[in-house]
Amino acid sequence: MGDQIQFIVEKLNQEPFRKNYNLISFDSLESLQLLQLLSDVLGEIDPKHAVDIREELPEQTAKRMLHLLGILKYKPPGTVSDLSAFRQGLLTGSKPVIHPVLHWLLQRTNELKKRAYLARFLVKLEVPAEFLQDDTVADFNKQYEELMEAFKNLHKEHEQLKVSGLSTAEIRRDISAMEEEKDQLAKRVERLKRRVETVQNHQRMLEIARQLRLEKEREESLAQQKQEQKSQLFHAEQRLQRAQVQLKEMQHVVADSKPESLMKKLEEEVNFNSYLVTEKIPREMESKKTSVYFLQKVVAEPAMTQADLTALESEINEVNAQVNQLIEKRMMKYEPADSKFSMYRQQASIISRKKEAKAEELQAAKEEMSSLERQMEQKSSQAHELEGSEVLTEDEFKQYVSKLRSKNTLYKKKRLEIAAVTAEYGVLQRTEELLRQRHEAVQQQLQAVEEKKGISGYSYTQEELERVSAVKSEMDEVKGQTLDNMSEMVKKLNSMVAEKKASLAPVIKELRQLRQNCQELTQECEEKKIQYDSCAAGLETNRSALEQEVKGLLEDCAQEESNYRYINCMKRTLEIQLQRAKEEMKACVSPDPQERRRAVREQYTRIILEQENLGKKLREKQKVVRESHGPNMKQMKMWQDFEQLMECKRECFLKQQNQAAIGQVIQEGGKDRLVL
Repeated sequence: MGDQIQFIVEKLNQEPFRKNYNLISFDSLESLQLLQLLSDVLGEIDPKHAVDIREELPEQTAKRMLHLLGILKYKPPGTVSDLSAFRQGLLTGSKPVIHPVLHWLLQRTNELKKRAYLARFLVKLEVPAEFLQDDTVADFNKQYEELMEAFKNLHKEHEQLKVSGLSTAEIRRDISAMEEEKDQLAKRVERLKRRVETVQNHQRMLEIARQLRLEKEREESLAQQKQEQKSQLFHAEQRLQRAQVQLKEMQHVVADSKPESLMKKLEEEVNFNSYLVTEKIPREMESKKTSVYFLQKVVAEPAMTQADLTALESEINEVNAQVNQLIEKRMMKYEPADSKFSMYRQQASIISRKKEAKAEELQAAKEEMSSLERQMEQKSSQAHELEGSEVLTEDEFKQYVSKLRSKNTLYKKKRLEIAAVTAEYGVLQRTEELLRQRHEAVQQQLQAVEEKKGISGYSYTQEELERVSAVKSEMDEVKGQTLDNMSEMVKKLNSMVAEKKASLAPVIKELRQLRQNCQELTQECEEKKIQYDSCAAGLETNRSALEQEVKGLLEDCAQEESNYRYINCMKRTLEIQLQRAKEEMKACVSPDPQERRRAVREQYTRIILEQENLGKKLREKQKVVRESHGPNMKQMKMWQDFEQLMECKRECFLKQQNQAAIGQVIQEGGKDRLVL
């Protein structure tokens, strides 16, 4: 509590209060001074509450403070009874009530200022429902709510800008850095100008560079437009292709189908959808709801330990065993008729399960077909993006399949031929191996004979000479053929060069003439472009000047129009006030007492007198209540004590009656025993 009072004193001695309190002087403040101090703090938060409490009644002061504290979301400590004590303490200026309020307000003054400012615009006025039935009142209320929402959005944007905005120092630093950079760029430009002025035809070169830059920018914009048009064309082709595919599918369906088949197909689809709607989906929804209910029930229960889980598992096992026993007993008690019915029931359940399974398979097949269609569209779009071939239609695919079949038959024939050739190759390979073995045996015999005769290596040398002579003859033939081919090729090339020269001669002449024309047209285009740029610059300056002039005239016109409307409004209000003043003067001067009573002055005088009389009565009543408050409280305490005393006597009397009844019953029981 001492720290709280010290904090309050420190805050009150600072700006904007400057009260120059110390702990003793602050603690010695009277209730009225404390209330005035609280009103001053509230007035600092909301200027509407900067009033002198001596000029208003205590009830009005308490009501005003409670209203503002409610807007600022101050929560008094305690229960509902403590809230009534809080109101009473605020009315009387009690220190235990005022000090916590001051401490709470001075802790968060800036935040509360912002909240009070927003409350002026965001505290909604509650309009009774019977008034909202009027169209005009409803429209005004709707406009009021829309303006409130707009104010919320603007305030949020303002706060975001305040948070995200740069400080003035940072902005100044940025401006100074940009100015330095601007000076450096200006110096560089001057240096480059001095360098360029030494070059011949620098103006011409600068103009050409400017034109080159403009043409590059134009080329970039044209390239961007071309890219956009390409993408638009691609999307249009995709849409056209999808539409064509759908058209072909519809034509195929219409061509191949008959009314009976279409009706049958529609009936099957309707039956399937009705089965889904009436049986399958409601059953699935019911199962989902039950599972959700059980899950919510499990979530709502407290956390379970391992022992609880084991107990639940044992209970589940016991219940399952009991269910199995009951099923066995029921099956044993079945009669033959019941057994037949059970057989039919089993068949019906099997059929229903099969039906559900087929419905689920059909649903899954439909979903898979839709997903495959989506994948096909994606793949076709990817193929178009990669500039691949188009997706085949149904007829093209059939033709492709027929071609594949013909190629497949041809492939099978070739495969058989390859198998036959492979078998023949194996036979020939085996024959070659046998002949090689025989050749080796003959060679060995020949070498043995040559060794006997003393001419070993004769056969090998003769074979080598024959092979070399054969290779030499082949090389001579290849060389001769190559020389003939080269001579023929040189002749062909010479003839082709001559033909190309003859055919390109007139084209070269035309190209020279066209180059000269192109140079002349380029010069003329540059001159026209210079004229156009100068004319466009002059027109642009004239247009900007005219726009500025028109803008200024429009602003003047708007200002004059607003002044005119403001003066008209002021004139109307002054006329109305003048008319009311004339009527009031006429009513005051009139000798008729009824007209005098109608005068506003008389009405307000009468109301003031009534309020003064009412204030006097209320002050007297308040005085009487304050004087009789102590005796009344003492009397109420005496009545409460008397009520407790009587309640105690009633309980004692009831206990005494119960004891007497019990004793009488015991005596009667003893008499009965004696008689027996």
